[in-house]
Amino acid sequence: MTKRMLMVMTSHEIMGDTGKKTGMWLEEFAAPYYAFKDQGYTITLASPMGGQVPIDPNSLADDAMTDDAMRYTKDELARSAMASTIPLEDVRADEFDAVFYPGGHGPLWDLSDNAHSIKLIEDTIAAKKPVGAVCHAPIVLKDVKTSDGKYLVDGKQVTGFSNSEEAAMELTDVVPYLVEDELVKKGGKYESADDFAVKVCTDGLLVTGQNPPSSRPAADALIKLLA
Repeated sequence: MTKRMLMVMTSHEIMGDTGKKTGMWLEEFAAPYYAFKDQGYTITLASPMGGQVPIDPNSLADDAMTDDAMRYTKDELARSAMASTIPLEDVRADEFDAVFYPGGHGPLWDLSDNAHSIKLIEDTIAAKKPVGAVCHAPIVLKDVKTSDGKYLVDGKQVTGFSNSEEAAMELTDVVPYLVEDELVKKGGKYESADDFAVKVCTDGLLVTGQNPPSSRPAADALIKLLA
């Protein structure tokens, strides 16, 4: 049986009060997407509002365009799927073998406190199926609880976009949450590498990656759990 992967992305495209565009970071979708696709997985894309996922324009800059990101720009099927994601409220955990959340700053606004997302992750973990999130997307874990009422990240090794990386972007005072702080608040054993170096944590069914370069390694870690 081919594995069924759900990828959940943001619908949010404005960076706080700045008026600047944000959204999903392309590499953080493209690298895992092609890692899963090349494994033969069936991939479904979802977002809070459904339809077109906004892509952070900074992730389309020349220095951000990795091989996977370039592959996406030439892939009509993937672009069409990105334009027609299904609404998150229509998604059921039992229809998939795993869930993966690409980052970008968007999730800090519309996936951080999203009740459908929280239920999806809780149901997926309860069914003993893995969940992955990279960069800013580990913010989706902050209010997720296990069946015994504890925070999912409590006592778990986790990573995500670090406070020092956010400071390097000069966005510390713009974003509604700092990923590192929120994971620590909920009992997570937060770990990070140097700014923009690869870091992935796997703890039980949970896979987290620190930043864009950690996207494919995080996907590979999730694939390993599904093997």
